[in-house]
Amino acid sequence: MTPRRSVLLHGLRLVVAHPGALLWTYAFNLGIALLFSVRVHAQFSDVLNHSLAAERLNTAFDAGTLVAAIGRVWHDAPSSGSAAYLGLPLYLAVYFLLVPGTLFCYQSGAPAKLRTLLSMGLSFFWRFIRITLLTLVLFAAILGPLFALESAWSRYVDLHATGMTAIYEELPGIVLLMLVAALLRLYCDLVEVYTVERGEDPGLNAAPSGSPDRRIRKALLPALRTLRQNFFRAYGGFLLLALGGLTAVFLTGRVAVHMLAQPRVWPMFLLAQLGVFLLLASRNWQRGAECALVLENPSFARQPLATADPVHHHMVTAPTFAAQPGSVSAQPAYLDAQPDPEPAAPSLLEPDPAVFERELELGEARHGPSGRSDPNDIR
Repeated sequence: MTPRRSVLLHGLRLVVAHPGALLWTYAFNLGIALLFSVRVHAQFSDVLNHSLAAERLNTAFDAGTLVAAIGRVWHDAPSSGSAAYLGLPLYLAVYFLLVPGTLFCYQSGAPAKLRTLLSMGLSFFWRFIRITLLTLVLFAAILGPLFALESAWSRYVDLHATGMTAIYEELPGIVLLMLVAALLRLYCDLVEVYTVERGEDPGLNAAPSGSPDRRIRKALLPALRTLRQNFFRAYGGFLLLALGGLTAVFLTGRVAVHMLAQPRVWPMFLLAQLGVFLLLASRNWQRGAECALVLENPSFARQPLATADPVHHHMVTAPTFAAQPGSVSAQPAYLDAQPDPEPAAPSLLEPDPAVFERELELGEARHGPSGRSDPNDIR
């Protein structure tokens, strides 16, 4: 029995081998953030540019002044809150386009170009929407009762404890909710990976009627089986990467908060963007580890394909080669039983006269000028 490779190291190699997926994801996230921050910046400028209270934000950071400015902007332009929510559909559209393409590149080894990411995203767009709806149903069905129990426990603790004692008593319930949510997120991620894996196989991606089979329920059982067979290393790696990304955001955000009173803004901006980039990198690393896990546990096995031999009129079985690391599946090699006996087609538009001259010379050499056969010529 061959030892299993580390899914974290394999996933990291997939991320490093396809840097375009991470870079395009970061670029789109940054673009969306800048697009919807222009309106917010204009609204804050209308409030703070003509106010002496704004000096308390320029020379030092006053949380009370910031909260008052946010309330003023919300009161003067109540539609700004609804306009800010327009970024959510745009973010989801980008998510549904980039994530399927990223998973496809990680599994197939194709270069993570923008054209590849978007084309595969369009191919799996509606399937990923259905997976997202399934995720919401699972979260509501499982986390809903747990959240209700945690809320009831928190109210009980608030009535009977205070200070650090109350925090320590409420912490186990919060940790339990986070662990269950992470487990559900991991399972839905595996469903997405198996959906991409099965969707790219022409034999599996066809319904009995001949139309493309876009059912996501075919990926539910393989994802559950893989999660059950590789629970500790899959779940442990997922939690480790999630904690790493959140820690990076916490540390960079904490340092950025302490830099709010600085006269220059760009160091704080770069530091905050570093935290966002590390968070996206940890998420892509999770995706790579999940793809590595699915490559070790494919949902189907290729069967040998049969091709007809036109000469001997029998079936010749073409062997199926094992899948290489980083590929979705092995491609069968079709072997011809006998090469084509027909000669190659001439490349000239008309016969070459030199051919006929050469034939006449050979005929005269064998039969003589009179055309009679030479008795010593054995043909």
